[in-house]
Amino acid sequence: MIKNIDDMYYERFTRPVIRIGRISMFIAVFACFVPSIYLVLRYGALPPLSAILSGWAMTAAVYAPFYFIEPVSYFPVLGIAGTYMSFLAGEIGNMRLPCAAIAQSVLKVEEGTKKAELVSTLAIAGSVVTSVVAGILSVFLGSIILNILPAGVLRAFDFVLPAVFGSMFAMFALKAPKLGAYALALVLILKIFTPLPVAAVLPITIFSTIAIGAFEHKRKSAKEAKN
Repeated sequence: MIKNIDDMYYERFTRPVIRIGRISMFIAVFACFVPSIYLVLRYGALPPLSAILSGWAMTAAVYAPFYFIEPVSYFPVLGIAGTYMSFLAGEIGNMRLPCAAIAQSVLKVEEGTKKAELVSTLAIAGSVVTSVVAGILSVFLGSIILNILPAGVLRAFDFVLPAVFGSMFAMFALKAPKLGAYALALVLILKIFTPLPVAAVLPITIFSTIAIGAFEHKRKSAKEAKN
């Protein structure tokens, strides 16, 4: 029996989202293997197991850290439904996350709350529809547009993603200046004075910033409770 708003929210939104999200992700994972399964069954094109494992190891060596970094660092903004949709649709860092964060900022809702989760869900859904429409248009018009653009404009596209991440960092850093300064300083120190690769710098910076933020939040909560 639904006792309060939290129970109602869980029963009517969170639980169905988790159920549908899991089913959708399993279908997506299976769909990724459909072309390979077809090639094996139709043409017998099955590479040696050693080649498969070698290719997987090379891919995992590059992307494995992001298996942990992205869900943990993006979840407070995306929420449960937004996380499922974002990892299913892709383009998380340069499309889904900025859309969710900007929508929350415009509506002045606090990250991690139920209102913020609903806002991010709607924003991400809108971004997915926009991406599909833009993708369809680019199939027919993309080559025409690229051919008429000056070379300088085409080179400027290389700076779009850094600009998006820079603006995202600035937006969140303004809300927590101390944490923003710490994260930026740590990244610069690790990149300039250590030989660590990006795959190591990112988790160190992200998880240490999360730990400091959690400690600071607990300290402030304890101080307010005493007062």
